Amino acid sequence: MFDPPERIQSEVFARLPDSLRLAGTASDWLDKQRKSLGPMFPDHSFLEGPAIGPDGKLYCVDIPFGRILRISPDGVFDVALQYDGNPNGLAFHRDGRAFIADNRRGILIADLVKGSIEPFVERLAMEALKGPNDLCFSSSGDLYFTDMGQTGLHDPSGGVYRIRADGHHDKLLGNVPGPNGIVLNANESGLFVAATRLNSIWTVPFAREDMPSKVGTFLHLQGGMGPDGLALLESGGLAVSHVGFGAVWVFSRRGEPLYRVEPPDGVMTSNLCFGGEDRKTLYITESQSGCILKAQLPEPGKQLFSEASLS
Repeated sequence: MFDPPERIQSEVFARLPDSLRLAGTASDWLDKQRKSLGPMFPDHSFLEGPAIGPDGKLYCVDIPFGRILRISPDGVFDVALQYDGNPNGLAFHRDGRAFIADNRRGILIADLVKGSIEPFVERLAMEALKGPNDLCFSSSGDLYFTDMGQTGLHDPSGGVYRIRADGHHDKLLGNVPGPNGIVLNANESGLFVAATRLNSIWTVPFAREDMPSKVGTFLHLQGGMGPDGLALLESGGLAVSHVGFGAVWVFSRRGEPLYRVEPPDGVMTSNLCFGGEDRKTLYITESQSGCILKAQLPEPGKQLFSEASLS
């Protein structure tokens, strides 16, 4: 149907040092994952949610041990914040605050300078959240997030929510089997949502009052555990981390496969973000090896809300 995508080899940008690997430390989250997925799942950490911070450094989360990790330009890790929770996704606001999708505590806001954390969304319309997974901002500061919990084909009730900049909230979807990565499309007329348990990416167009209409499938993957984190290209194409398969796929805005980014080791390519001065450096969390990978793409990622000036 399509020509084979061009292969791009990634390299290790930073490896979580042994001093920060917590193998043998109690974690209910890790115990549950390893029970269902076995040795594929690491016992030392689970890196996710990479994002470029206001200081220009790369950050990511460590789900089982409640850590926000910071990586220097020369690839050195340190702990920016540790708290009682399971952070899964990370996105920076334009004002420098870090918003965290925590699959146990809801949506949190962290001040990484002060080392403080506080709840932002724990319930919506008197309804408990199942377990937030990932999040992103629109250019106007509206926050979108996925609420996966334990949903899947057996229970297709995962949610997608929007918290507008003025505080108004909407439940956009409530029927997704494992909603995961989330990004707005190029002109913000809709969303891409990773439906992990269907091994597919949904397209969610907005209609009247910016509510979904005619939700459909943008593309299907095959094998692995399914699509995880998403990142948008400036051209409107989509980069997809395929967790359990060990690849990042890059598709054109029409859904044509352009590139296959391969890790040097591991199959848990869990999430990704663009960085670098030209935004052509793709950073990837490879959670099995506990590494941050990087690869150079021919085209840049789309500028994020956190990167735009306040003026």
